[in-house]
Amino acid sequence: MGKLKVLPAQIANMIAAGEVVQRPASVVKELMENAVDAGATQVTVVVTDAGRTLIQVIDNGCGMSPVDAVLCFERHATSKIATAEDLEQILTYGFRGEALASIAAVSEVTLRTRRPQDETATEVRVGAFGEVKTASVAAPTGSNFAVRNLFYNTPARRKFLKSDNVEFKHILEEFTRVALTRPEISFSISHNGREIYVLKKAKSLKFRVLDLLGSNVAGDIVDIAAHTSVVRISGFVGRPDTARKTLGNQYFFVNGRFFRSAYLHKAVMKAYEEMIPDGVTPSYFIFFEVDPHAVDVNIHPTKTEIKFEEDSVIFQILYACVKETLGRNSFGASIDFNTEGAVELPQLGKSFGQYKDVEMPTIASDPSYDPFRTAPAPSGGQQASAMPQDYDFSRHVDRHEDYGRLFEEKTLPTGRVLILQGRYILTPVASGVMIVHIARARERILYEQTLRALTREAHVTQTALFPVQVQVGAPQRLLFEDNAALLTRLGFDIAPFGTDTVVVNGVPEGYSCEGGKVEQLVGDLVYILSEDSQALPEMMQQRLAEKFATLGAAHAGPLSSPTEAQRLIDTLFASENAELTPGGRRIVSIVTTADIDKKF
Repeated sequence: MGKLKVLPAQIANMIAAGEVVQRPASVVKELMENAVDAGATQVTVVVTDAGRTLIQVIDNGCGMSPVDAVLCFERHATSKIATAEDLEQILTYGFRGEALASIAAVSEVTLRTRRPQDETATEVRVGAFGEVKTASVAAPTGSNFAVRNLFYNTPARRKFLKSDNVEFKHILEEFTRVALTRPEISFSISHNGREIYVLKKAKSLKFRVLDLLGSNVAGDIVDIAAHTSVVRISGFVGRPDTARKTLGNQYFFVNGRFFRSAYLHKAVMKAYEEMIPDGVTPSYFIFFEVDPHAVDVNIHPTKTEIKFEEDSVIFQILYACVKETLGRNSFGASIDFNTEGAVELPQLGKSFGQYKDVEMPTIASDPSYDPFRTAPAPSGGQQASAMPQDYDFSRHVDRHEDYGRLFEEKTLPTGRVLILQGRYILTPVASGVMIVHIARARERILYEQTLRALTREAHVTQTALFPVQVQVGAPQRLLFEDNAALLTRLGFDIAPFGTDTVVVNGVPEGYSCEGGKVEQLVGDLVYILSEDSQALPEMMQQRLAEKFATLGAAHAGPLSSPTEAQRLIDTLFASENAELTPGGRRIVSIVTTADIDKKF
């Protein structure tokens, strides 16, 4: 007797669900794409408990017949392909017929759907073990999918879901990807009864970007376009000076479908070479239109990876397109050739001196004059100075002895420490000179302060004179809400405002409260808080402390005086490890007297 056997349909569907339905956001993606394929002009998404309890997607599309309403939950039931040749010309989102079967395998699904020509709607309920119940109900034209208790029958999958804010952030990412491709469709989404986005039909893609991501993104992007026989490229790329450390607002679409491509991302980054610093990424929204026969969208279960037939050619076209756009918009130093109204200067040739005598200026001075003499001395038999004979030169001596008081302390070293170019502190020690790296010293101090704040103490908050509003986008706003307690312990006073904005009321002591620096600080916080981690709590605290220490050191102002420099040294040597930063870089170095002698 053979060992092979065919799996039951329900088990096969659950295996497929492991590839297609990875988290609640996967369900939102599949149902929204089905709504778009159905010709809907309005799509509504309702989410409860970040999708754990309910995900509902309602559209006004073409609807389904009673027979199709039941059949759509069968694996590989699709209206998009009938022959192998159809796989080579796919222009719709869905085509495999796996999504609904996979969703129904790990949740309880209710579908209500009606076609325009039908008098009543069909309700289909898919319960445990694939049990299907149907009924006739009243409902508007279109489809209404309600997915409840996601992963109820796979508790291990449900257990590994992240916090509600993290999961809802992923849902908003999928919502944004679909909404960007169809500005002519109205979309809305709500979470726990609260409206997050209500997007009406947009005049253009840029208006849709404005509605979704805010004016701070829409105002910092420029159009790109390239039309060739291989590919048509359109969309927007961000200004180089708005590139951020966080990966976000980077979108590729081909024939209206979102996809990821590390290869084409390199083409974009190559175009920005020498225009942005290392470690930052610009925003981009790039749309490709190619012959469906020249792209394979069937290489990944979630359909987010594709393969171009001429990917190297498209790489070069994309690179040239972005590079040309950045150059055309003059992102960089420029020369003003407009001379209207400028003063016309005469051009002097090399023979000018032959016709016009040139006299070099002379400087009259008395080389024998010494303001610190106690008495004037004659020079060359003549009176050395026009000063009165009874002038009190001793006043100059007194002023010289008290010379340091003429200047603020910050401009004159006290003798104990010297600040070198704002980067190093030099101070004498028994064996020579000790050099302290200022930024690294701050990093070590802030690291230990942050660790204490994460465990027991709290940082001191410096209240801003004028609160600063920063538009961060709906997904990023959730990060601040989810980490409010952590930020408070670290000395940040940041409150969510609206659906996509935060208000910074205070920052930790030592940080700048200036508007521009606060905006940069918020961007850095998004970068730190965006990283999901499965590490142990102790490791997570150390990692967060290290990141916040690096952030604080970068945002700290220059040392204002030798006294402040000495205070930094004292604090450094009171820490647990004054030699190395948390990342293992050296903070202190000693240059011995013997090393100095070798220089002479």
